[in-house]
Amino acid sequence: MSLPEPLSDPIVGIDLGTTNSLVAICDGAGPRVLCNEVGERMIPSAVRYSQGVAVAVGSAARRAAAEYACDTVMSAKRLMGRSFEEARARAGAGGDVSQLCASARGLAALRVGGAEVLPQEVAAVILRELRRIAELQLGVTVHRAVITVPAYFDDGQRQATRDAARIAGLDAVRIVNEPTAAALAYGIGSRGRAETIAVYDFGGGTFDVSILQVIPDDGSGDGDLFRVLATAGDTHLGGDDLDDELAQYFARTVGAAPSRALRDLAESTKIALSLHAHVDVEIDGVLGKPLQKRVTRLEFEAMIRPWVHKTIDACARVVRDAGSVSIDRVVMVGGSTRIPLVRQLVGEFFDREPYTALDPDLVVALGAAVQASVLRGDRRDVLLLDVIPLSLGIETVGGAVAKLLTRNAMIPARATELFSTSVDNQTSVRLQVLQGEREMACDCRSLATFELRGLPAMPAGIPQVEVVFLVDANGVLHVTAVERRSGCRASVQVVPAYGLTTDEIERIERESLVHARADMHQHRVVDLAVNSALDIKWIDEALRKTRSELTGQYVASLEGLLTQLRSFVEQARANARDVDANAFFAAKDALDRASVHLHELSIARSLREIPLAHMKGPHE
Repeated sequence: MSLPEPLSDPIVGIDLGTTNSLVAICDGAGPRVLCNEVGERMIPSAVRYSQGVAVAVGSAARRAAAEYACDTVMSAKRLMGRSFEEARARAGAGGDVSQLCASARGLAALRVGGAEVLPQEVAAVILRELRRIAELQLGVTVHRAVITVPAYFDDGQRQATRDAARIAGLDAVRIVNEPTAAALAYGIGSRGRAETIAVYDFGGGTFDVSILQVIPDDGSGDGDLFRVLATAGDTHLGGDDLDDELAQYFARTVGAAPSRALRDLAESTKIALSLHAHVDVEIDGVLGKPLQKRVTRLEFEAMIRPWVHKTIDACARVVRDAGSVSIDRVVMVGGSTRIPLVRQLVGEFFDREPYTALDPDLVVALGAAVQASVLRGDRRDVLLLDVIPLSLGIETVGGAVAKLLTRNAMIPARATELFSTSVDNQTSVRLQVLQGEREMACDCRSLATFELRGLPAMPAGIPQVEVVFLVDANGVLHVTAVERRSGCRASVQVVPAYGLTTDEIERIERESLVHARADMHQHRVVDLAVNSALDIKWIDEALRKTRSELTGQYVASLEGLLTQLRSFVEQARANARDVDANAFFAAKDALDRASVHLHELSIARSLREIPLAHMKGPHE
């Protein structure tokens, strides 16, 4: 059997995991995970520091984690792109709260080995080790990679991943969602028929579930189409939480505080309970005497059942978002899917036996390698279309939200919309980029704020500000604003300081349903108030100029309608939710109709006031 030709400029696939990380390549022999010198394919995502320098990575750091607890970082992925305050509120599982500190910008950082390091720096050490392994096995320099992230990673977390790659000397040519990579690894679509797949990804620190529609190549040569219909998940739910439940149980048993040693024991016990009905463990007690304890699978399942039910709730949401489609296959990804209870509850929910043909720990890295081969041009048999997890828009006058890209829109995605000013002679426009499902800005999450400056002074409503939202193939949002008449331009790559919490995601989705009718009402009233204020301003100015040319009866009628509309505008500004939107619209419509004659008179007056220009002949 001949070996495949070595790749001269490879793109590797990397699964940067919370617990373990892997690097893979796809060549003429197909996708495979690369091993280090001692045959390890899964590299523990652990780094030990000494005086600010990483002195051990992978298994070496993991084995000595209990001995060097204050100097070892594990599960740093959970802190990627998060603020210190958020990280401190969510800390506990998989890490030591005492290591947390705030960076100069208020981001989550870690105090280890006598120095302060950011989670991105920890990830960079792991990525550098994966790069070293790839170069050792392939015999060439590696500087490009496809890196996977949880589907529910937001813009800040994706950017933090790219930053870590850059620190490690890698160009992250594509950021791919983990569930999509898993579907690629399974070769789904190669059977020549359309399928709808649920990918259930329960890893060490994050959980995702996605519904993918696979449409086989129609003979055009474009390849199988992988289209993500919907995605849901939790970037702070994973096997670490299950370990923490068991570690706390052990700590209560011996009357001690949870420690790294107890978490290590909990993890090994959890793994053993996936194979055996009970496990006998030996726990070091507070009096220095070991305690023999038998832990049964039923006891462990009772501890973790609430966590697993959270994943099933997410499955229900994603199926609803996908349109209650019929699921053909359920693919299991991530080490936590080896737990019998997980497989049982997932199978019951989808009414399908979970598909576990590939090692759930390796499947994401293999899929990343397949996507890497597509980007190199070695494979043309697949095309990926991912989705935006939450709606994106900007704040408009009155605090409403104009959504440019809606939740579950396919990426890459682009949307353009025109806006204008609401104040005369406005020379700058402040744009607030928002993420969420509610209708008002105060109920959504602010991602970024920037200003479009240098606008020429013009009456309100005259400037034309074109706002463009572009979500690239990596899921990173770019926003551009251009005033068409002057050419003034401003743009921002949206990189929020920290990511969305689970509570925020759940609240956003829940409240968008509970308050949908009231939110739409408030949005409509706010828009009516903004447009009515511009109408009132224009009609007042026109009346001052043309009053002498109008009948008293017509002026009195207009003034009465103006007074009525002003009242609605004032009510809307005080409390938009209590305004009768239909009555407001009727009042505005009545004034619009009544002011048609005023419009015609005003235009005629303006034409009379324009001086005649000297018309030059062709020979002058």
